[in-house]
Amino acid sequence: MNIKLNYIAFLTFLMLISCNEKAEKENANEANKADEVIAGVSEKYAPDKRVALFDIEAVKNDDTYILKGESNMPEAIEELKNKMKSENLEFRDSIAVLPDENGLEGKTMGVVKISVANLRDEPKHSAQLVTQATMGMPLKVYKKQGGWYYIQTPDGYLGWVDYGGLAHKTKAEFTEWKSAEKLIYLEAFGNSYEKPNNASQSVSDLVAGNIIELISEEKGFYKVKYPHGKEAFIAKAEAKPYQDWLSSLEMEKEDLVETSKKLMGLPYLWGGTSSKGVDCSGFTKTVYFLNGIVIPRDASQQVHTGKLVDSTRNFENLIPGDLLFFGRPATDSTSERVVHVGMWIGNNEFIHSMGDVHVSTMDTTASDFDEYNYDRYLRTKRVFNQEDEGLLYLKQKDIFTDADPSKETSE
Repeated sequence: MNIKLNYIAFLTFLMLISCNEKAEKENANEANKADEVIAGVSEKYAPDKRVALFDIEAVKNDDTYILKGESNMPEAIEELKNKMKSENLEFRDSIAVLPDENGLEGKTMGVVKISVANLRDEPKHSAQLVTQATMGMPLKVYKKQGGWYYIQTPDGYLGWVDYGGLAHKTKAEFTEWKSAEKLIYLEAFGNSYEKPNNASQSVSDLVAGNIIELISEEKGFYKVKYPHGKEAFIAKAEAKPYQDWLSSLEMEKEDLVETSKKLMGLPYLWGGTSSKGVDCSGFTKTVYFLNGIVIPRDASQQVHTGKLVDSTRNFENLIPGDLLFFGRPATDSTSERVVHVGMWIGNNEFIHSMGDVHVSTMDTTASDFDEYNYDRYLRTKRVFNQEDEGLLYLKQKDIFTDADPSKETSE
């Protein structure tokens, strides 16, 4: 009798184990399905985390998933919810959609108010410098953490900037700022002053590409107003009214070379995109910006823009302004890795930031032949005068003013 009871108990135990394992397997499969849905939407809308925020997870709570995290893309969140429904996955939406209007008190726009603002990958000064934004750069502001703000630049780059670099604005205040006449500073380095006199007290430093509101002219100086309201004077010889500058751009390849050589000797700075220091892609980005073209931030992003010119070291096909990319080619087991970029200036030479901004040669017979970069050369892309969704021409789409650049240049 005891043997029979023990046998029945054993069979019951096995059945319970089997049922539990089946339930656990079904739950795991369902969880995997939720993760697959999130991964699919993320791959579509945010394949590059540097320029798109889609940080979402699905947490199981009984028979319901809680969708948690944050994103700055409402359309991606909407698609995620629709796909969850189509897969019959029960869920509750707890996703934070940025910008955080309440936490920012409605000030979801910002303008860089110092010569160069450092953008970091975490809200602390010890975090990695990912890029820089120069004075007058308009920014989308998504959220606040302590004295730090999570922002996005006009070319899509995401990062954290501290309170000292940003003038916060409501949408109405930003519209007012954007409609004002602007000035662009054109020297590599300089200063603004309290009075129309270089001997007066300095108000701030300035770097090439700084954009600032123009008020009037006085005694060989421009009177300007900073994004946070401070006023100062800038020598007329060092700057130009923004629309005049934009209209004067000829978009000639020789201009790119001239600009690049004005930055010769700048020190290499990881994350740098200004006259205070540049990394390799920050250098090419700065050169193009000072000629009215906004290109992507990193070398691994720049390589996907423009037209392929060469991939076999046939440098005869290159023209000044072409971008040369370097790194590790793809193999059967590893993907390509683009780690460096420079700009062709002609005569078998390219200029790049590596240690500092300097010129190197691809002439294999030259005494200063750059064998290191020659050996890791991948390809050359032509960005200059190319139509590409990754390129923003200020004459076609002005990010600093409300003026119609195409109308200004056609008159």
